[in-house]
Amino acid sequence: MTDKEEICRRMDEIHTTVMGFGRISKNLGLCNADPVAHCKSIIMDDRCTVYRKGKNWYCEMDNVRITVNAHSCTIITAHIVK
Repeated sequence: MTDKEEICRRMDEIHTTVMGFGRISKNLGLCNADPVAHCKSIIMDDRCTVYRKGKNWYCEMDNVRITVNAHSCTIITAHIVK
């Protein structure tokens, strides 16, 4: 199973913490959008590439990189990549 298939299989488990909610919103410039739903939509997009390095999955599409803990399915952070 590929990393992309694995994270998509566990999509219902993906969540973030209260601090992560604020950090993701700030880093991606999301005003009123739900950062978890926004990240999930990016991860599910066919253009998104997913790879695992150590304990984390890295999901990249366009200029966004999302870091997800592979064990707990917690979105740690998301950044605009320059």
